[in-house]
Amino acid sequence: MTIFERISSLAKKRGLGLRTVASKAGLGETTIYGWKKRTPDSSNLEAVANVLGVTVDYLLGKNDTPEWANDQDTHDLKEFLENNADSMTYGGDDLTQEEKEKLKIAMTQIFWNRHKHD
Repeated sequence: MTIFERISSLAKKRGLGLRTVASKAGLGETTIYGWKKRTPDSSNLEAVANVLGVTVDYLLGKNDTPEWANDQDTHDLKEFLENNADSMTYGGDDLTQEEKEKLKIAMTQIFWNRHKHD
């Protein structure tokens, strides 16, 4: 997922348009759209991260843990993945390592989305 896609997804989840996010971040209305083709500078990215309530690392895809998550949440996720992802099969066959990694990414996203609403 690109920086633009991540920002767009977060904005949508929060009921915000990208122009609104840009405005709240003190940026020009179309600035974020420009990030489809170029890399944002760090101060602009930080401003957008603050508006969306996440870290810059999250927007960069370096860390998928939401800012609101605490140590217990992270522990719960680790336990959830250990108890579920590694034991899954498809058609009776074990998953490849690549398939397990993809599954863990999907399960992590589902975990955070569901956990946020608890």
